[in-house]
Amino acid sequence: MRKKWALSFALAATVAVSAACGNANDANDQNNAGEDNNLNTNTQEEAPEENNDEIALEEGEQPDMPEPDLEGVPDVVAEVNGEEITREEFEASYMGQFQQMAMMAQMSGEPIDQDELKEQVAENMIGTELLIQAAESGDYEASEEEMDETLEMIAQQSGMQADEFMAALEEQGMSEEEVMEQLELQVKIDKMIENEAGDVEVTEEELEAYYEDLVAQQEAMAGETEEEIELPEYEEIRDDLEQQLRAEKENEASQQLVERLRDEADVTVHL
Repeated sequence: MRKKWALSFALAATVAVSAACGNANDANDQNNAGEDNNLNTNTQEEAPEENNDEIALEEGEQPDMPEPDLEGVPDVVAEVNGEEITREEFEASYMGQFQQMAMMAQMSGEPIDQDELKEQVAENMIGTELLIQAAESGDYEASEEEMDETLEMIAQQSGMQADEFMAALEEQGMSEEEVMEQLELQVKIDKMIENEAGDVEVTEEELEAYYEDLVAQQEAMAGETEEEIELPEYEEIRDDLEQQLRAEKENEASQQLVERLRDEADVTVHL
């Protein structure tokens, strides 16, 4: 079995579309959490028997860490143009997502909808597989220099040096040859997405609006926590904002590419 998911499983160094989907899901989760909090507030007056639990959580007591529910996951979770996404691959990806959400759920007290999470993980993996197939069938090339740069970038995102990252992957059971194969594939996918996105332009007006949104978010958070939160001046973080906004536009392009590939693909989901 080719270890096409190994890098993303090991240290969350995933294909761009997974990041895009992950960011979208995180945003949805935050929005849903906010809506659920409002519902809980409204229900308090109607269901006084739950007040003790609410008070306990407000006083700092955390609920038990949620447990993953993988019962009933089939041996083959999905088929994408004849390529199988196995239960083993799915479980590894699911556990990575679940652990992150479980920590958030423990802090917020909000339950995890594991059925919805399973669907999201399966769709993310299908999208990733579609990108892999498209990159492998294309005429994209990956130089050794580009692979080394990608390794450095992924390692930095994981808070490591390149040699530390390689050592961590070896502990996960990956050989250097397998890691280089995955880096080659990552470079090809990145090039394919860049080709899809075209020349991504970020205007000064977009950056200023982006910064104003961040300021508004910080002010809202400060109001909720009654703590003073200061955002650096625009000029201090302008380059970072440009990089982030450019990445978001590329992620949008990658999602559009996945949607087009999905429309043309033979996909069967067994969940």
